[in-house]
Amino acid sequence: MATYAQNDDAKKKLTKFEEFTSKTGSIVKFEDVSLPRLSLSFGSLETGIRTIKSGTKAYFYRLEKGETSSSIAKIAMIEYSDLVEINKALVKLSSEVDSDIAANPDYLENKFRTVDGFEVGYYVSSGKANWFLKLERYSSSTVFLKNQNNLIDAFKEAQTKIEELKASNK
Repeated sequence: MATYAQNDDAKKKLTKFEEFTSKTGSIVKFEDVSLPRLSLSFGSLETGIRTIKSGTKAYFYRLEKGETSSSIAKIAMIEYSDLVEINKALVKLSSEVDSDIAANPDYLENKFRTVDGFEVGYYVSSGKANWFLKLERYSSSTVFLKNQNNLIDAFKEAQTKIEELKASNK
């Protein structure tokens, strides 16, 4: 008699957004509120808040790098509680970046990763910090930011906007 073990890690784990929106037998309504674009080293990301109504409400910060001739669109959907944690992490990362640059490493990477696989952080090389976002866990979706302060402001603004939407019960 032979037995086969299943490896749960081999299965693609659903993100919070996918879990919330993949419920069958229910009506799901999406509502978007646009926020300012986030500048990248090359191009920009479209950003906004997506409210999902399916019995209960959930709020996600949407970051989207549009389709190009050589790639399909890459989208990060960051659930509100993860956004709060990212904002805390950005404060810590920002407080460490200057000392990491001063240490003059050959290469150093400092980042925060959510349960859904979204990453935000920087790497230091040649005496310079380069900030990045990895939008999707299972693809090559890393984008590089033009400015650390714009990144921090955009994520704070997203959290504030979700809190306003929650308060207005929209």
